[in-house]
Amino acid sequence: MKAFRLPLVATAALLATLVTMQAGYCSTNSTPSCCARTVAPEQFSDKSLYQTESTWTTDAGKQIKLGALAGKPQVVVMFFASCQFTCPVTVHDLQRIEAALPAAVREQVGFTLVSFDSKRDTSAALAKYREARQLSSKNWTLMRGEPDDVLELSALLGVNFKQDAQGNFAHSNVITILNAQGEVVHRLIGLNQDVNETVRVLEQLAAK
Repeated sequence: MKAFRLPLVATAALLATLVTMQAGYCSTNSTPSCCARTVAPEQFSDKSLYQTESTWTTDAGKQIKLGALAGKPQVVVMFFASCQFTCPVTVHDLQRIEAALPAAVREQVGFTLVSFDSKRDTSAALAKYREARQLSSKNWTLMRGEPDDVLELSALLGVNFKQDAQGNFAHSNVITILNAQGEVVHRLIGLNQDVNETVRVLEQLAAK
């Protein structure tokens, strides 16, 4: 596994201490919803997830760094496309959040889905998932990464996961809100939760 930067190790440890995981069990054309500019990692604070050096591939086949998401609040979830149980519920929760935002705020918020499944969730598979779920290309980013990068990001987000012999994943159900600089500011744990507080946080972030 690749080493984390020291500030990110501290961030991951803090998240692990603060959050009690609720595990859920699952079976088996666009650009990122971000600003166009690229920001160097050293321009982010030591609390920012955007300091990571990992490279990700979107469903459109474009390679990006996490820092490409900077510039607007992001609603981030880890999932896998072949999941038939909890992941569809979590994605629906994101759509509930999106629908609850005022139109002007909605345009200023990004929604990012990151796959656990480095082997099966190719760019083509993610593109098919986007189409099936009718996820807008304007503010939804779907991406995949190599196993070490997935493991690194899951630790930073405080998401536990484990792959079984059939290739399916047991994982925490966590929705994470990042501010425009990639710092964790809010977390929603579990399925079908009340999203009012999450919506309020996003409205505040968009107003800054």
